[in-house]
Amino acid sequence: MRKNSIINVMIYIQLLVFAFLLSACNQNSKETASWQTKFQKKLPLLGHRNWILVVDKAFPLQSAQGMTMINTGEQLPKVLEQVLTSISKTKHIKPIVFTDLELKYLSEDLSPGVDSMKMSIFSTLNGYEINSILHNEVFAKLDSASNLFNVVVLKTESTIPYSSVFIQLDCTYWGRSREQKLRYKMAEKTN
Repeated sequence: MRKNSIINVMIYIQLLVFAFLLSACNQNSKETASWQTKFQKKLPLLGHRNWILVVDKAFPLQSAQGMTMINTGEQLPKVLEQVLTSISKTKHIKPIVFTDLELKYLSEDLSPGVDSMKMSIFSTLNGYEINSILHNEVFAKLDSASNLFNVVVLKTESTIPYSSVFIQLDCTYWGRSREQKLRYKMAEKTN
């Protein structure tokens, strides 16, 4: 009888440990999925002149009202790839990509791991036109944009300086050349 009680207690303890581990796994899964869920809810609302930033860990929390910060808990290249895939599935927006000019000049002696990060980022951005501008110019653009438009910031675990990727959204179905033609027609009619 005593032997059965010990076995039952051991089984009970094993079930508790299993339940705890399963709960922890589900919690981690929910946390990982939560940034994607938040982002997917925001994406259909974003349009021309909105921004999506995929940033390194040290990117500062902004005080501008139009900025939404989402902590991903993942590495930058993985988040960037998921963001670009999500944008490519929309019908209304396309990305205009910016990187920090400083990234081009970083080397392994200044920042170990930078070469691997550059390769990952630029491989993911293959096929996109990449605009490189000074880091401070990016902040000036964001400051201006966040006064009128929303900026979604996806913070990653990456710790390579100047590795952030800044995506300004543009309209897929209406471009600059059409806009210029429209403005030209309007000017003709008013003259």
